[in-house]
Amino acid sequence: MIYLLLSILSSTGIFVLFKLFNKYNINTLQAIVVNYVVAATVGFMSYDNTVNYIVISDSRWFKGAILLGVLFIAIFNVMALTAQRNGISIASVASKMSVIIPIIFGIYVYNESAGLLKIAGIILALVAVYMASVKTKQNVPLKKSLLLPLILFTGSGIIETSLKYIETNYVESDGIPIFSATIFGSAGIIGLLVIVVKVIGKSLIPDLKSVPAGLILGVINYCSIYFLLKALQYHGAESSTIFTINNVTIVMLSAVIGFVLFKERLSFKNILGIGLAIVSIILVTIS
Repeated sequence: MIYLLLSILSSTGIFVLFKLFNKYNINTLQAIVVNYVVAATVGFMSYDNTVNYIVISDSRWFKGAILLGVLFIAIFNVMALTAQRNGISIASVASKMSVIIPIIFGIYVYNESAGLLKIAGIILALVAVYMASVKTKQNVPLKKSLLLPLILFTGSGIIETSLKYIETNYVESDGIPIFSATIFGSAGIIGLLVIVVKVIGKSLIPDLKSVPAGLILGVINYCSIYFLLKALQYHGAESSTIFTINNVTIVMLSAVIGFVLFKERLSFKNILGIGLAIVSIILVTIS
């Protein structure tokens, strides 16, 4: 499906951009805030009907979108830190292997298929996250090396699960652009408040380079969510299948890009973890 392919390319692009932010000393927080303002603007502009903010605030999905906005900006910052400190391959594994959370949710809530292969895949996924995230350097404590990937893993899983639940139960088929825009808008407002507080407290200096960086990130970020939601609307496949195909492809593509473009070094344990991640996703898909 074209929507799934576009979602994969967009999501992989986010990890690459975070790595480039670190390389060119771009303030990540400021770029992320600009990104959400841009993503919200793109969403509102993509909406075919007239934008009525009173109607939006009265929508059944509005409160859920606000809460997702809080999660989005928090986990997006964790994703950026993970990509910059642990590498984009590890960041992609930690965020995309969180697919097991919405899969388990789908089994219990939507009565989606469950079998030995799917259960084995879920167990392998947990092992894969650990192995792919562990740093072998002696000066990196185990707890410190695992903290960011584990937070990213849990937060990403909650976001994907919430997106699917709200989209399925509360969002109309033509309401995805405005739903996505509201999530991004709430994340942007929260981020702006944080920046204002930091600037007033003189702990943050405005960085003009973050503006064009945030513009690019915003468009790509919006596309990643929009195309994923469109792919989830496809009636010929279960959400667990869509999530798994999407996530394993991002993991593989990110690992290749990290190795080729950024010369990221992975230990044998990290490589084995990425391999197990791929196997676990395949098991869940074919089950």
